[in-house]
Amino acid sequence: MDKSLQVILQTFEGKKEEIIPILQNVQDAYSYIPERSMTDIALFTGVPESQVYGVATFYAQFRFTPRGKKHCMVCRGTACHVNGAPRILEEMEEALGIKQGETSEDLEYSLETVACIGACSLAPAIMVNDTVEAKLDPKKVRKLFGRVVANE
Repeated sequence: MDKSLQVILQTFEGKKEEIIPILQNVQDAYSYIPERSMTDIALFTGVPESQVYGVATFYAQFRFTPRGKKHCMVCRGTACHVNGAPRILEEMEEALGIKQGETSEDLEYSLETVACIGACSLAPAIMVNDTVEAKLDPKKVRKLFGRVVANE
């Protein structure tokens, strides 16, 4: 068990009811839930590893791959969808060289779709970390992310 996980577990009592908060803390520390941590969490809480894995896979909030330094979220809400979000996603996948749900090998970018980012009047929109990019079209996406493919 690594030191970061030890520090996290020290703040808990090892009860079964703490699995979700433990997983949340682990994800906050690592940006995802490393597979190796599931065994340690199971031992700490006294539940089978399959149960920890079951909880982690049940909730959409948990990730099993690291997030990129630049986490890109494409809104797929109604306003964004009807204004071209599917095309924006395609353009981003091409520019970043990854598919939705993936992280680039260099851990620079991750790409996902989300239900709504709350920027409906700016549709179609994405968020890169905490920054909203609005009223996008494929040309604007290429301008924002085209340099990624050029750097390869």
